Amino acid sequence: MLTIYGIPACNTMKKTFDFLNEKGIEFEFHNYKKQGISRERLQEFIETIGLEKVLNKQGSTYRQLSEETKTLISNPKEAFSFLLEKNSAIKRPILVDGKRIIAGFNSDELDKWLNN
Repeated sequence: MLTIYGIPACNTMKKTFDFLNEKGIEFEFHNYKKQGISRERLQEFIETIGLEKVLNKQGSTYRQLSEETKTLISNPKEAFSFLLEKNSAIKRPILVDGKRIIAGFNSDELDKWLNN
C-alpha cells in the first residue's frame, strides 16, 4: 500500500492527493502533526533519498530559522534531531511504496515512479 507522509494544510499535499485520486490510486496518509515520525522511518528516508531531499529548505519552518541554527543543522546528526523535533521541516510529500521512496510533487516524475 502506498503511504504519503506530510501535513494536511499544505498545497503540495493537496496537489498530490488530487493527482492520486484522479488516477484511482489508493493510499494511506501519515500526518506528521498527529502521528509524528519514528527515528527508524526518518533514518530510512535519509538513507534512501538523502538528507538534502528530506530537509525542506523551501518551507517556512526552515526559512524562519536563524543563520546560526541553519549552520548547526548542516551537520547530519543535528539535522536528524531537528527533523525529529520539527517534522514540518521534512519535505512534503514523501511517498513510500514498499522500499521505494520519492520526495516532492512533480506530476511527470511521480507518474514514472508509480508505473515502475
